[in-house]
Amino acid sequence: MKDPELYSTSAEAVYRKLLHMIFSRQLKPGQRLPEILIAEQLEVSRTPVREALRRLANEGLVVLIPNVGARIAMPTRQEMLDTYEVRNVLECLAIRRASERITAVQLARLEEKIEEETEVFSLRDLEAYIEINNAFHRIIAEASGNLALADTIENYLARTFVYMVFFESFFDFDTNPSLEEHRAILEALRARDAESAVRLMDRHILQATEDLSRRNLEPPDTDN
Repeated sequence: MKDPELYSTSAEAVYRKLLHMIFSRQLKPGQRLPEILIAEQLEVSRTPVREALRRLANEGLVVLIPNVGARIAMPTRQEMLDTYEVRNVLECLAIRRASERITAVQLARLEEKIEEETEVFSLRDLEAYIEINNAFHRIIAEASGNLALADTIENYLARTFVYMVFFESFFDFDTNPSLEEHRAILEALRARDAESAVRLMDRHILQATEDLSRRNLEPPDTDN
């Protein structure tokens, strides 16, 4: 009998490897992900590969097509804008709740993430930058005290950050466009100012949405 814990560990390793390949643009929008080939390359069975692909599909990074297989997602402009719209509603709800509940430890963690964000941006490390940015927003979601809300926000964060990977040349900016916004959000939370915190979060996400709207969203060619 196979050890389920071993399968779980293998699935996590496969998930992390595929996620790294997406963030580093080794995998392109629309590219096929054959289970057999991935299993052979990573020297695992197909079961953990299948589980990792399902997890990536739940996060909107992979599309599972019946009788065809898995592909990296290739979202349309409208799908991306719709995702940002939902994320905005969720995060504004979370930060309103968090402004009343956030702890000193969570505020310290937010400040730590801002410091890490500054350093990682200077290194132009996209994968690390996205993880830190994700963590900043996740801390706020957790501070809301609503686990269902926090889990849903994490899902939408994964979707919107992968759009950055697929369609933006983020490090063409000389300075980090979100850093001052994050600092302002932190100060509003420190002050327990719910209205300011919601307004700043709304502006922060709308700015990303507007940037997306202005872009010519043509993903790289794929080999299928």
